[in-house]
Amino acid sequence: MAENTKEVPQVAINDIGTVDDFIKAVDSTIKNFGDGDLVEGTVVKIDHDEVLLDIGYKTEGVIPSRELSIKKDVDPDDVVKVGDTVEALVITKEDKEGRLILSKKRAQYERAWGEVEKIKESDGVVEGTVIEAVKGGLIVDIGLRGFLPASLVEMRRVRDLQPYIGQKIKAKILELDKNRNNVVLSRRQYLEETQSEVRETFLSQLKKGQIREGVVSSIVNFGAFVDLGGVDGLIHVSELSWKHIDHPSEVVKVGDKVTVEVLDVDLERERISLSLKATQEDPWQRFARTHVPGQIVKGKVTKIVQFGVFISVDDGIEGLVHISELANRHVENPETVVKPGEEVFVKVIDVDLDRRRISLSLKPPHDSGDPNSEDFAPALYGMPAEYDENGNYKYPEGFDPETNEWIEGYEKQREEWESQYAAAHDLWEEHKAFVAKELANAEASAAADGQTENHAAHEAEEEPSNYSSPASGEGTLASDDKLAALRDELLHQSK
Repeated sequence: MAENTKEVPQVAINDIGTVDDFIKAVDSTIKNFGDGDLVEGTVVKIDHDEVLLDIGYKTEGVIPSRELSIKKDVDPDDVVKVGDTVEALVITKEDKEGRLILSKKRAQYERAWGEVEKIKESDGVVEGTVIEAVKGGLIVDIGLRGFLPASLVEMRRVRDLQPYIGQKIKAKILELDKNRNNVVLSRRQYLEETQSEVRETFLSQLKKGQIREGVVSSIVNFGAFVDLGGVDGLIHVSELSWKHIDHPSEVVKVGDKVTVEVLDVDLERERISLSLKATQEDPWQRFARTHVPGQIVKGKVTKIVQFGVFISVDDGIEGLVHISELANRHVENPETVVKPGEEVFVKVIDVDLDRRRISLSLKPPHDSGDPNSEDFAPALYGMPAEYDENGNYKYPEGFDPETNEWIEGYEKQREEWESQYAAAHDLWEEHKAFVAKELANAEASAAADGQTENHAAHEAEEEPSNYSSPASGEGTLASDDKLAALRDELLHQSK
């Protein structure tokens, strides 16, 4: 067999030297680091519970999912992507399984501490996202977990912290202790400092008597605070409503938009007093504007006294039925006529707005409430009626009195008018039924008062009322015969 003398071509040149030199050259390509060092690498793989990071070491580093973020229970895919450059801290170069264990959040933590310490020294402001609501406050991501107490979230304590999660906020650093891993923040201090100048300018422009728009920011037992645009004012409970209330929540709730009047501005104490009821019509003025003598109103008996009966005729408004106006007879005891809580129909005799007094009459029957009458007078039952200077009735807008028809295009006005008319008519029908019932019970009421109906009627004729009322005797029960006849008629109608 012929000997092969062909030379093998050289494909590599040993330009390093000896074997030892070669090993040293390989080692030089591997990064040298120790536990606690910060390294930088590229994300090469993402699993559900860990991320592999190439940092130029002989093996990839492993970042467990719990070491990815200061947030709890995060999905690795939400934190990093393959190809991202990530800084990490070496926890251990080789665990029991020979793996290089790294932590992204601890690297972030170390970097953040340095920045936060500088901000604290310069009395600066940190900015971060609220990531959790915990007992007593919020956790803010400022590169590390900063604790923001609930009492320092706003200018006043906030009860519901959930809406702040996900919000980016600014705050001042109150405490910083790396050994205890303790960072305490205050957003209230930041707000006080940044709003101080704005607040001072705002207060100087605010004047007594101004009408302002605002939003109810919080409710306390003694009133409600209203945000007027970065500055809060207080509506005391006595200024929330014209009627008596036990708690502000009966009138407003947090988030309500309100129109208020400025009652007082205390520049020294930086306090603003507001009124909600001042921007609303006084119920007494409204009643005086919408009710006239002779009008019939429905009310409820609130109190019975020796000289008469108090009737609630509107929200927060009471009128007096003097004892002389309780019945068409002399009344010794008002409780023989009405009972507390009873609903009654009364006639307005007089409205004294200055003294805030209303005189009423319960005497049956009112001419307009005659059970047998079909004459309906809408104005006596709350139907708005206007008259010109000559006493002529002013027809509603959109109604043509010549054709007795509504003009096209005034459907809304017509609907409103018809609704008012229907309400007045229902009240009229209800009043007639009430009068019928009162007439039927008149004899029993007189007997309870120690009188006969005939004697009662006779006394009523001899004793004039102390209150003005129509002088007509029409509809009064002058005898037992008339009462019996009326009862027969009512019984006949009910069959």
